[in-house]
Amino acid sequence: MFTASETITRNIHGQIADRIGSGIVRGDVGPGELLPSELRICELWNVSRTVVREAIRTLTGKRLVQSRAKSGTRVRPPEEWNWLDQDVLRWQMETSDVDSYVAKLFQLRCAVEPAAASLAASSAGEPDVARIRAGYDGMVAAQNDADFVSADIVFHESIYFATRNEFFWPIAQMLKHTLRKNFTIASGGNHRPRAFIEHRALLDAIAAHDGDAARAAAVVLLAHSISDVVRIRDAGMGAPPAAPHGPRARPDASREPLALGAADVPSA
Repeated sequence: MFTASETITRNIHGQIADRIGSGIVRGDVGPGELLPSELRICELWNVSRTVVREAIRTLTGKRLVQSRAKSGTRVRPPEEWNWLDQDVLRWQMETSDVDSYVAKLFQLRCAVEPAAASLAASSAGEPDVARIRAGYDGMVAAQNDADFVSADIVFHESIYFATRNEFFWPIAQMLKHTLRKNFTIASGGNHRPRAFIEHRALLDAIAAHDGDAARAAAVVLLAHSISDVVRIRDAGMGAPPAAPHGPRARPDASREPLALGAADVPSA
C-alpha cells in the first residue's frame, strides 16, 4: 500500500513533469538546448532532487528529453517526441492556437479516415458494427452538446477499431483525446440534422460491408465538417489568430526558460 507521503511525492513529481513538459512543447526551451540544471529546478519549485529526477525520468519516457552524464538534459527534436502520448497531446492542445490545431487534425483525418472506413467495411464483425451504431444512437439521443460530442467521438474511434488492424488503433486512441475540441466547436452550429444523415450513411455502408460506399461517405462527412468548423469560427470568433511556426512558437527572448511565478508552484 502507498503511504500518504509517497502519494504526495508522486503527485508533486507529476506536477513538475507537467510544468516542464508544457514549457518544452510551448517552446521555452528549444530542440538541443539544455534544461535548467537539476539544482535550479529544485530552487524554482522548492522540491527535492528525487522529485526532479522522477519528473525528468517521466519526460524521458515521453521522448521529450534526453539525459547524459555530465552533459545535462537536452530537449529532443519534436519529430522524436511520442505524439501518441496523452500528456504530449494535451500540452500541444494547451499551447497551440485553435485554428492551427484544428487544421492539422483535419489533415490527419482526411488522410486516413476514408481508408479506415473502407477497411472497417470489409473487416468489421457484428460487435464492431454494434459499437459504431451505439455511437450514432448516442448522437441522436443526446440532450446536450457535451453528450453529443462524446457520442460522436465514440462513433469515429469505433471505425478505427473496426478495421481490425492494430496499426490504426493508436490513431483511434489519439483521436479520443484530440477530437473533443474540434467537435465542441462544431457542435455549436445548426448542421446537426445533416450530420445525422451523413453519419448514418457511413454507418450503413460499413454495416453493409460496402468499402467504396464507406470511403465515399467518409469523404463527404469530412468535407462538410471542415466547412462547418470554418463557418462557425468565422461567425463566432472573428479572424483566427496567427499560427505559430511549427509545433512550438518561441517566446520572448528575454524570458527565462521555465521561469515561474508563485501561482505556478505545485501544491501537494
